Order: sequence, then C-alpha cells, then structure tokens
Amino acid sequence: MFITDIRKEFYEVVANQRVALLVASDIDALCACKILQALFHCDQVQYTLVPVTGWQDLSTAFLEHKEQFKYFVLINCGANVDLLEMLQPDDDSVFFICDTHRPVDVVNVYNDTQIKLLIKQDDDLGVPSYDDIFRDEEEEGDDSGNESDEGSEPSGKRRRFDEGAIERRIDRQRAKREWEARRREILFEYEQYEYHGTAASMMFFELAWVLTKDTKDMLWWAVIGLTDQWVHDKITRMKYITDIATMQRHVSRHNHRNEDEENSLSIDCMRISFEYDLRLSLYQHWSLYESICNSCYTSCNFKLWTLNGQKKLQEFLADMGLPLKQVRQKFNSMDMSIKENLRDVIAESSMKYGMKDIRIQTFGVHFGFKNRFLASDMVHATTALLESTEKDESDGDNFIKALDSLSRSNLECLHAGIDQAKKKLMAIQQTVASCICTNLILSQGPFLYCYLMEGTPDVKLFSKPMALALLSKYLLKAFVHSTRNKRCKLLPLIMAAPKDVEKGTVIVVGIPPESETSDKKNFFGRAFEKAAESTSSRTLHDHFDTSIIELKTEDRSKFLDALITLLS
Repeated sequence: MFITDIRKEFYEVVANQRVALLVASDIDALCACKILQALFHCDQVQYTLVPVTGWQDLSTAFLEHKEQFKYFVLINCGANVDLLEMLQPDDDSVFFICDTHRPVDVVNVYNDTQIKLLIKQDDDLGVPSYDDIFRDEEEEGDDSGNESDEGSEPSGKRRRFDEGAIERRIDRQRAKREWEARRREILFEYEQYEYHGTAASMMFFELAWVLTKDTKDMLWWAVIGLTDQWVHDKITRMKYITDIATMQRHVSRHNHRNEDEENSLSIDCMRISFEYDLRLSLYQHWSLYESICNSCYTSCNFKLWTLNGQKKLQEFLADMGLPLKQVRQKFNSMDMSIKENLRDVIAESSMKYGMKDIRIQTFGVHFGFKNRFLASDMVHATTALLESTEKDESDGDNFIKALDSLSRSNLECLHAGIDQAKKKLMAIQQTVASCICTNLILSQGPFLYCYLMEGTPDVKLFSKPMALALLSKYLLKAFVHSTRNKRCKLLPLIMAAPKDVEKGTVIVVGIPPESETSDKKNFFGRAFEKAAESTSSRTLHDHFDTSIIELKTEDRSKFLDALITLLS
C-alpha cells in the first residue's frame, strides 16, 4: 500500500518503537540511512542497522530479527518482489519499504496491512488496476449441486435444465480463461522492464523537511543520493534535471536562512552551492590531464585509446592555451590565474571538439576553508570504499567505512576513498582501451557481448556489481563512439567477469542500448530468468537489480545461446 502522509503513517508510527533498518549496498541507500539515523537520534528512537547485499542476506537478517522487532524499514530493497511470499512473516510484522527499484510488485501495492510503500506516487508507476490482477473465486459448484436431484421430474425437462447449467459453466470457464490470459498480458507488460524512481535519500529528506528537522548535512546526503543515480546511469537526464531543481530550492532556502548567522565563515562551517560544473571525475583532487584521460565523457569523445585520440587531446590542451606543466600537476597546485576561469575556458574549447555537454548542473560543498568536494567526488569515493577489494575485509566492514566517509568529521576516510576511486577509474579506462583494441566486444545478434578473462589486470575489482556495471556503461559508450557499424550502435551489452574462481562462478551484467534519449529501462532481468529456466543453468538471482546475476562458468555458453534465441 502506498503511504500518502509520510509523517503520520510512517514516522509517528515507528517513533516510539524499536526498528530494524535493513539497508542495501548502494550509495543512495547509505545516504537515506544517514538521514534516517540523524532523525532517529533527534527523537531517541531505538534502531538496529543491518546491511544487506542481496535477497539471501535480506531473508537471513529478517529471520534473525523477527522475534525482537515488529517494524522493519527496508531501504532500496524489497519493493520489486512479493515480500510476504518470500519472507513468510507473522501477521503482526510491518514493513516500510523505501525503494527506487521499479516496477513495484503488485501484491506489495495492494496489501493494506503489512506492506507500507514510501514511494512517490507522481513517478510514472503505471500499476495495473486491482480488478485486472485479482478476482474473487466464484463458487465453482453453483449449478452442479442441482444435478443429483431425485429423478422424479420428466427426463426432457431435466435434460433442458442440465444443458442450461452446462452452458453456464462453459461460459464461466471461457470468461475465466480469457481473464487469465489478459492478466498474464497485463503483468508481462508491467513487469517487462526494470528501471529506477526517485532517490530514497530524497524521500527521507522530504520527511525531515516535513518534520522541520532538516539540516545542511541531511540536504548534502540527499544531493549525493541523487548524484549517485546520475553517476551510475540509473535515471534519465530529464529526471535528473527535474530533481536537481527540487534540491536547488532547498539549498537556496538553507543558504538564505544562514546568511544572518555570524558563524557563516567559521572554520567548521559547511556551505553547499549550486554549480554548473565540469563532467571530469575527481578533477579537483587529481591533475586536470589525468582527469580528462580517465573520465568517461572526454575519453570516449576523444577516443583516447587511439593514437589519433591522443593527438586530439594535445590539440585540445593547446587550443585552451594551458601549459602542459600546469595541466599535469595537481589541481590544487595550479596557478590561480588559470584556475579562476578554467571552467569557461574548457567549456569554450569543448564546443569546438563536439563536447557541448561538458558541463552539468550539480552541487559542491565547502567544509571550512580548505576542503571542497563536488557531489560526484563523494559518490566515486564512497562507492570505492563500499566495494573495496584492497584488503580482505568483509562486506559489513566496507559498509561501515563507506557510511563513515559521508560524515564531515571523517575526512581522512573520504580522502582514502578518493585515492581508491582514482585507481578504480584508471583500471576502468585501461580495461576499456584493451577491450576495444583487442576486439573483445562481439556482436551476438540481438546484443553485444564481452567477457573479461581470468588473469586480466584488475579483474578482481570487476567482480563487484557496481564496478562491473560502471565498466559496462563506459565500454558501451566507447564502443558506440569507435564502431562504424550502425546496427551495433543500437544494441544492448552483456558483460561477464569472473566472480569466484574457486567456486567457478562468473558475474553477468546486462545494460540497455546507449543513446542520449534512452529511457534507461532494462529488459535483461526477465530475459536472464527465462534463459536460466529454459537451459537449467545454475544461476543465482540474488542481486536487488534483476539485471545482475551470478552463473556457473561451465553453463555460460548454453545460457548465452538461450538468450540469443530468446531475444532474436
């Protein structure tokens, strides 16, 4: 059931209870969790935080906590499956689900007692109406009861009555069959594509605003949650710009409110500002040259994996009149005279090289005088910590580290994340270059396919879902820029990488075709299920995004063959 009044129907219900928070492993969920934690601290609400990485984790966490807790808050998980069917909870358990995954399962939508959805109704949900999906089973034996009457009536009359009853039953059965066929069709259409709605962190920020407990920290977390959806390509450009405008109104309100305060320039103040900034990853914490080389947008436009592309980049730098010495040193060390109007200079030269979208609406933050971060810097750094492969730490440890890096009191942790993010971006850039130069992307008919072999540099990094999905998006963009085959430019991509060599599993990601006007809807979730079913491949559909699965290495070829047949 959709909740209309988030304050009354959610917050006031849980405010005097003990709550279990089950939080998915993505940046938007972490930010939503930080906002909710801050609200719970304000009102001294007792809660237990449990990170969950997939459906198995979610089931285990529920089983462990169902005795102590009646109320469960699920962040970015649980909306797109029939949750009651999966968890089999007691009748008094209540689930509040704030999830960006669409489509929302119809049973969750129409369950009034145990499932409460904290989901924006103005998102284009398109939920089928109740009568199209559910119907009360009529008494099948309505007319059949009379047939065993005593045989006192004349046989002709009796036969006529029987014929009427049989016809009615046949009509009923035909109507039922038609309704079921129509229901299957409606559900198939509704559940065919997977996509994402409004960020969970924005939903909880709105709750804080309604409660008049919103702070600048909460606002910054909501901005990071939204930026995460943009960086990981989960929402359309239009949706991003609309949501940015909503956030901008809140930023103006906060900045206006703090103008009178004396501490607006103190050492520990925090200022959030709207920026029309460059689409260059981490450029303020790197050298400008390395950032241009390792950012998806510039790297693909210049085709930096070719010699021609490298030449073009040198021409681009010369066109801007920036000395190589300046461009190759850390951004912080560049001359002030160059830094002052750097954005305008880059934007002007980019137009000549066909990069008209080099700038994007975003937000920046200043902590005190020294530390400045863009929202996208935070997303890259926190993602790198969340999916860290550097030390053999558990998912739980990485989750806590990533959560800590979002607090402004933990800048050391954030800087460590930025260093890891740089390594990750360089690894992605090198992998893309080697895949394109060695023609590892194969056209399989209805889709493109690329498999990272065991032994490829940095292959361990890409055993993580977000890293592999980011690599896939980058690779598809690069392939579209480099191929001359017009048909291939319109195809989606399936990418596989080794997950666990000892267990002999690979992780497989499917992403939709690359285009400016793409609606970001992904049909691979359903296709993967069908292909695994038809070939009895040993797959694990454990990820909250249905387009990411694990597969036994030896089942890979038959699984792919089934997909080709299915999608042709």
